Amino acid sequence: MSRLASRLALTALVLALATATAQGAATFVITNGDAAGVGFNDPTPAAPVGGNPGTTIGEQRLNAFVHAANIWGANLTSTVTINVLATWEPLTCTATSAVLGSCGPLNAFADFPNALFTSTWFHVALANRLAGIDIDPGVSDMRARFNINLGNAGCLTGTGWYYGFDANEGTQIDFVAVLLHEMGHGLGFSTFTSGLSGEYCCPDPDPQLPTAYDHLLLDETTGLLWSDPTETIANRQAGAISMTNLTWTGPNVTANIPSFLGRQPRLIVTAPAPAVGSYPVGTAAFGTQLSDPGLVGQTIVAATDTGGVSADDGCEAITNGAAVAGNIALVNRGNCTFLIKAQNCQAAGAIGMVVVNNAAGVIGMSGTDPTVTLVAAMVDQTQGNLIRANLPATADLGLNTMPRAGTNAGGRVMMYTPSTFAAGSSVSHWDTSAFPNLLMEPAINSDLNHTLDLTLEQMRDIGWFGTVPVELMRFEVE
Repeated sequence: MSRLASRLALTALVLALATATAQGAATFVITNGDAAGVGFNDPTPAAPVGGNPGTTIGEQRLNAFVHAANIWGANLTSTVTINVLATWEPLTCTATSAVLGSCGPLNAFADFPNALFTSTWFHVALANRLAGIDIDPGVSDMRARFNINLGNAGCLTGTGWYYGFDANEGTQIDFVAVLLHEMGHGLGFSTFTSGLSGEYCCPDPDPQLPTAYDHLLLDETTGLLWSDPTETIANRQAGAISMTNLTWTGPNVTANIPSFLGRQPRLIVTAPAPAVGSYPVGTAAFGTQLSDPGLVGQTIVAATDTGGVSADDGCEAITNGAAVAGNIALVNRGNCTFLIKAQNCQAAGAIGMVVVNNAAGVIGMSGTDPTVTLVAAMVDQTQGNLIRANLPATADLGLNTMPRAGTNAGGRVMMYTPSTFAAGSSVSHWDTSAFPNLLMEPAINSDLNHTLDLTLEQMRDIGWFGTVPVELMRFEVE
């Protein structure tokens, strides 16, 4: 018996749920793998919230899963039921960050009837849809896990799950948004190719083949798709940490860019000379949103505090208020929430705030406080340090005319490829420069509204709405 079969044999509880019943829709069945009293079976009383009628935490979790499955099911077409095995487990976390969940296919197939590409791995749910049959009956198509410790001390302390259907999570984490995101990975928004090594999946005895996803990843440096036999392992490895040089070439995504992406948020430094340039930034869910013309500050001043972990993190009251007032405050990421930093900077009189990331790239900043009115943005660690080394500087926080946020000069959507490879995140997400934020970015942002945005168009690109002919090969992913 294989590992996969053994795991399924040990499943304690099976609860079939789900359904989008519209004609041509896809049906999901969620298998509850939790033991009695935990996870989806947690009996802790809970008041109904945001349209979720559940009266226990376990019921609300299950209801949210069905709600998210119905959103996907109403937008996809498949005559084969999509089965998801799900549990709640302790996942990696610290007091200020956490893995919210994970989901991926349990199997993949190549060269099955109606595969769109030959010698190519397809996520099993998509393979079933194209073949029109359940290629591996009796086995779940996806495996999902969610962080049972979220909000407890030491695990994104104090920030718990929100189970409502209305995307009104405030400072909590929107479980429906997380579900939509993770199910997207299981349905085909990911590659099995290793960005760390550049090698195709999978080791012997399975053949090493590209995924359907790889057929639409373009290496802008070489001009080759990741599926191209002349694209080398070294090139794929370099592309996975290229920052902006790996893009999506799918025609449906590209055609719908104007419907979902706005103009690129940017920070322009006009003086002094060493720091002059235009820098991409991550935006904030709180405060006044970036605009054109932008917000101009005479200087960017490092906000200082006392009694905290760092003198530059903005986590306590700002002590150089006279310098900050009327200007854009520069603070480091970390040690407290983005919202606390913004509240402290605004209290000191700042009209804007720039957060220097503690890693390569930028992300969106979550938080809700209607009293915060300053303009806030995040800049890459290296670029932020360059600005910091040349203070005071004159800056303009606003929007570029072109290209659209999250796209390159050629008009293609960029993939997430930070200069330091991030296992589980690099390549298999949209770039964080997208604006507004997209569902399949590497972080769940508070402005998501339970739509599938460009992710549905990506599903069209990899074959969820089309067919063409071909025999049967499979491997198990774990």
